[in-house]
Amino acid sequence: MKLSIPLSALFGIAVTVTIVGVAVLAPWIAPYSMSEIVGEVWEPMSTTHLLGTDTLGRDLLSRLMFGARTTLWIAALATMISFCLGTFLGLAAAVFGGWIDQVLSRLVDLVMAIPTLILALVILSVLAPSLTTLILVMGLLDSTRVFRLTRSVGHDIVVMDYVEAAVLRGEGRLWIIFREILPNALSPLIAELGLRFIFMVLFLSALSFLGLGIQPPEADWGGMVKENKDGIVFGIPAALIPAAAIAVLAISVNLIADWVLKRTSSLKGGQNV
Repeated sequence: MKLSIPLSALFGIAVTVTIVGVAVLAPWIAPYSMSEIVGEVWEPMSTTHLLGTDTLGRDLLSRLMFGARTTLWIAALATMISFCLGTFLGLAAAVFGGWIDQVLSRLVDLVMAIPTLILALVILSVLAPSLTTLILVMGLLDSTRVFRLTRSVGHDIVVMDYVEAAVLRGEGRLWIIFREILPNALSPLIAELGLRFIFMVLFLSALSFLGLGIQPPEADWGGMVKENKDGIVFGIPAALIPAAAIAVLAISVNLIADWVLKRTSSLKGGQNV
């Protein structure tokens, strides 16, 4: 069967691959180091500094490349924690039901009753600041949304005939979760994976902008917006460039997620015919 990729998905793939490639190769392709002061404050774009300099005179293009490396790495790890934990607990709640479902659901409701950003700010302001703490807090708080989706999808699948047949065969609960329900829940989960990753990028950027994310002199896109925000009133675009990078990444990943969702849904529909 010939693989047909729409132009929107091709654009998303090309942009995402480019950003990931730049992030991986940043130490070798960046014109300057991440924290090296190479010019005056907020120099305009030139052949020496293609995107100008920032509020301390550091090369903005170099910091943007290193910031991509930090932003993508932390967002990917937090998304992995969020998805693994939320998916497993959501499917467990759907399969086991009873008091296990009730306890997990009410605990998730309790956590979700508090705005995620506010809860993260409270936790991070109390705990000792570290990269590990930041990733764990982001992943654990976001896993509640993955849990809600997975539990809902799992409840719809657990009543299907093939799941009941597996129960009658005497298969264990873990077998049913990972071999019967999870493969049939991949379509909405794949789409959600893209959304969760972008949410992590935005979440990290918001925390860095508020001073509780990545700490200077390390670079990430949200922190770069914060560092250069005062230049906006003077018409200096140094804060808008990393903000635009966040927007472009969000659009490209969502285009890929939409295409994957449509493709997996059409394949399952074709198999049912």
